[in-house]
Amino acid sequence: MPTFDDDLTVIRSPVLAEPGSALPVGTRMGEFEIEGWVGAGGFGIVYLAQDHSLGRRVAIKEYMPATLAARTQSLTVSIRSQRDAETFAAGLRSFVNEARLLAQFDHPSLLKVYRFWEANGTAYMVMPYYAGITLGQHLKQARQPPDEAWLRALLLPLLDALEQLHAAQCFHRDIAPDNILLLPDGRPLLLDFGAARRVIGDMTKALTVILKTGYAPIEQYGDVPDLQQGAWTDLYALGSVLHFAITRRTPPPAIQRFLSDKYQPLERMAGLPYSAGLLKAIDRMLALLPKDRPQTVAELRRMLDGPRTEARRQAAPRWRHGWPAAAAAAGLLAATGIAVGVWRAPTEAPLPVEPTAAGVAAPAAEAPNAALEAPPPAPEPAPRPVPAVAPAAIPAPMVAAAQRAPRATPRAPAAPPVQPRRCADIVQRVSLGEPMTADERDFLQHHCGQP
Repeated sequence: MPTFDDDLTVIRSPVLAEPGSALPVGTRMGEFEIEGWVGAGGFGIVYLAQDHSLGRRVAIKEYMPATLAARTQSLTVSIRSQRDAETFAAGLRSFVNEARLLAQFDHPSLLKVYRFWEANGTAYMVMPYYAGITLGQHLKQARQPPDEAWLRALLLPLLDALEQLHAAQCFHRDIAPDNILLLPDGRPLLLDFGAARRVIGDMTKALTVILKTGYAPIEQYGDVPDLQQGAWTDLYALGSVLHFAITRRTPPPAIQRFLSDKYQPLERMAGLPYSAGLLKAIDRMLALLPKDRPQTVAELRRMLDGPRTEARRQAAPRWRHGWPAAAAAAGLLAATGIAVGVWRAPTEAPLPVEPTAAGVAAPAAEAPNAALEAPPPAPEPAPRPVPAVAPAAIPAPMVAAAQRAPRATPRAPAAPPVQPRRCADIVQRVSLGEPMTADERDFLQHHCGQP
């Protein structure tokens, strides 16, 4: 049986049996008929479905935060407690906004959303049904690290996809090997934007549940004015993916590096069979401070395309395993950089689930597609908090930057303060050169993302 995790989506071949909270096989919603389920996580369920109108299989993702809601006998989704109503509604708005956003893009390395709607107390989005395995799975199965030609062939389509996102002021902010699907033709597909998960986590869970240790840069740990999120945030995570592909290890967690940066540059490691240009570019992507990283995809491309030493291994690797029959792109996607509540819920007619006497839903009237107007530029999300550190423990570039930065005007603390806010306050003071107490250091290590 698959596991259900608050942060990870299970990717499996379709099984014609449902987890307890899933819609039954045979359920009809308009032209779509549920055939099985292919993925489940703490914030949603992904189904395999037949589109009887167009005669094709699709994947349907349903917003279903397991800790906040449950399935009723009428197959609708209902919140478990009224105190969770605001959090559930915020996640639902983020889910719908994500679907509307993804529907605007048409790139071979970005998930495509065919349509979306709200019904049955929740929302749904319809996507292509993809076969493939994740980059994380491939790297675990491979007997040796990929060569440079393969890495560059992986990297370029992802950069093109990110450039399209960034041009719309949208940022992924959850790039990791398990969020990159490798299709049978070798094309990478970016999964799991995770907006609903992130919004709900911000409102209900600890910081460590929201961030992927080793892939999240320092600006995602705290609400620090001088450490804004942007294209450089995605480039850090992508650099961590490349670092993992080469060394089988992620870089040290950013929060740990903030205390004492022990990152060992790839460029200085002996024996790596990659060009100096590629290794230098990855090291720049993994710079601790946002200002020291490439600021745009275009800038990173120039670094990658510049003069470089030839890699010792030239040939692209062959797959050393067969492709599974079918694994759905079941990532709990959700575009980041979307303001919660900016848009109203779609006004189209819903597609209700209509149970029959036998317990299987009968066809419901088809609703028109939701309007796909372009979303406004996404505001920066509230970064995650981090605690204080002694100046001696901070890398020299950070100290210099902090000395040049103007001191922030003290603000009255929120009442009562929450862990993320305290983390952010400590980070901000330390970035301005103030010392950190032993209690603050202990708080940073145990409550702000430090493993």
